[in-house]
Amino acid sequence: MVDDNLLFSSIATLGARYRDGSLSPVAVTQQSLDRIARLDPALNSFITVLAEESHAAAEAAGRELKAGRDRGPLHGVPVAVKDLVEMADVPTTFASRAGSPRQGESDAVLVRRLKEAGAVILGKTNLLEYAYGAVHPDFGQTNNPWDVKRTSGGSSGGSAAAVASGLSFAAVGTDTGGSIRIPAAYCGVVGLKPSFGLVSLDGVKALSPSLDHAGPIARSCADAALMLSAMTGMRHDLPSVAIRGLRIGILRHPGAERFMEAPIQALFDQTIALLGKAGAHVRPLEIVELKSANDAVAKIIEPEASQLHRDLLRQEGHGFSAITRDQLEAGFHVTAVDYLDALAVQARLRGAFQQAFESVDAILSPSVPWVAPAEDPPIGGESGVGEIMFSGVYNLVGLPALSIPSGLTDQTLPGGLQIVTPWKADDLALAIGAAIEGLLPAMRHPAIGESLFVSVP
Repeated sequence: MVDDNLLFSSIATLGARYRDGSLSPVAVTQQSLDRIARLDPALNSFITVLAEESHAAAEAAGRELKAGRDRGPLHGVPVAVKDLVEMADVPTTFASRAGSPRQGESDAVLVRRLKEAGAVILGKTNLLEYAYGAVHPDFGQTNNPWDVKRTSGGSSGGSAAAVASGLSFAAVGTDTGGSIRIPAAYCGVVGLKPSFGLVSLDGVKALSPSLDHAGPIARSCADAALMLSAMTGMRHDLPSVAIRGLRIGILRHPGAERFMEAPIQALFDQTIALLGKAGAHVRPLEIVELKSANDAVAKIIEPEASQLHRDLLRQEGHGFSAITRDQLEAGFHVTAVDYLDALAVQARLRGAFQQAFESVDAILSPSVPWVAPAEDPPIGGESGVGEIMFSGVYNLVGLPALSIPSGLTDQTLPGGLQIVTPWKADDLALAIGAAIEGLLPAMRHPAIGESLFVSVP
């Protein structure tokens, strides 16, 4: 029997136990499945649980380790995959009744790579319908492990909740305007939107090809780096980063003052103060074109999503939730001129960020201006604009953007800190994140009765 506390251990700790023979992938996988059965009815983080398949994968992983075949750090580690990603012989629902379920014919490239790395895939996680900002009523909201009366965020909320609550050691998410980083912040875990194009999207249902990314969600930057290595098929190590001398830019986001909640601002200010005390050089940054970023994101997502879903909307429009259907219809009214203007903003912003990184090593901000709300805000409304205030621009420019937990508010709810680094400096973002993790106090999970969390020493 595996103690539930072990399900919150690092991937490296788990791997060490596998290799010294004190623990087996079968036992850990079974404990993960038992925990899903016990706790996920309150969370709703999984759409499909692959009990038989994960058992078989765990048994194979154990046999290989005993025979001396070691596939690497993820060998035998239970992980989860967002239900937007194709897996062979497994249904993909997209959390929708339109075009769903669709039986997978082959594994997405990132799934194939996870399997090659020896990962045990527990199942497919819940999401906002087709990753487009709305809950389909037949699938329901994924609830937040810190407070099940609140959302875990979107669109990768199922992946973030599963990782945060010890159901899975790590998970795959996708991000078109913040959909990895927002739920990571709400759930108190680590989420990386990698550099554009670093993780293959072959076999991942597109929403907006100009802005889509796939990336890891984990409980630490070290674990996220291991997931990124497996998902890309390339080694991603955390270089040694000293806080002293690190050049940090604090970017002014026009209009952010309308949305920033005091507890999140306080957590951010505390982190910046700690970095200053540790010897980091902190300076303000301003990018004039930033004021146009979120509008440009909308003008790109809307027509691209509508074009991609056009046939399905005509054939099975009744299968979409009313909100998603309305969003898809609205995208047909974005003019070609508006779309081209947005692409021009994208190009100018890429140049502006490239110039900004000549004077700083990383740009920091809150991940989201508030704690997890009761429900996901409408994508086109005022609160929807606020939710992606700090995240959407990095889908536009394709830079790596990482959310790490910044601490707990007085409501015992997590906040998120976003770390952005230059193009393809994903390892640097994770290394800076790991260094900041060492500065911040450990977050203590609530452990009251049959809680979603166990106490972490």
